[in-house]
Amino acid sequence: MRHIIAMLLQNEAGALARVAGMFSARGYNIESLTVAATHDPEISRLTMVTIGDDNVIAQIIKQSRKSIDVIEIADLTSRSHLESELLVVKVAATESGAAAIARFTELNYGVILDETGNTRTLQFTGRGSHIGAVLTELAAMTTILELARSGTAALERGESVLAPADLTTLPY
Repeated sequence: MRHIIAMLLQNEAGALARVAGMFSARGYNIESLTVAATHDPEISRLTMVTIGDDNVIAQIIKQSRKSIDVIEIADLTSRSHLESELLVVKVAATESGAAAIARFTELNYGVILDETGNTRTLQFTGRGSHIGAVLTELAAMTTILELARSGTAALERGESVLAPADLTTLPY
C-alpha cells in the first residue's frame, strides 16, 4: 500500500540520512522525498512516499519516534489530506505542434515557462496521479527532452497540524 509519511525533524546535518536509513534497512524504497526548513529554521518538514505493508510501516514510524532527530511523525495515508507535486518538463515543439502544446498546457492548468526555438518548458502542479497522466499524454504528443519532479508535499486537511507534542492547541 502507498504511504505518505510526514515528519518534523531537527534541521541538522545527518538527520535526513538517519531517517532514510531506517526505511532502507528494511528494504523499503522511498519513491518520493521532499525536505525543507519550516517557518522555524531549526525544524525541517519531511514528506516521504513509500509503498509497504501497513504493519511494517507502523513499526518504522514507532522506531522513528524514538530517534532524537524526529520531533513528530504521522502517516497521512488514512487521514484526509491534500497533496501536490511540481513538474517542470522541457518538450520538443515544432512550429505546427506548438499550438497543441499550448492548448494542452492550458487545459491541464499548466504554465509555459519558456518558449525558445523548438522547445517549450512547461510547469504543472497537482497530485502525483495527475502529474503521471500529464506525462503520459505529453509523451504521446511530443518528445520529452528533460524533466524534473519535486516529489509529493502533503498536509492534513482542516485544523489539525503536525507540530511538536508540546503544541497541542492552535495559536489563534
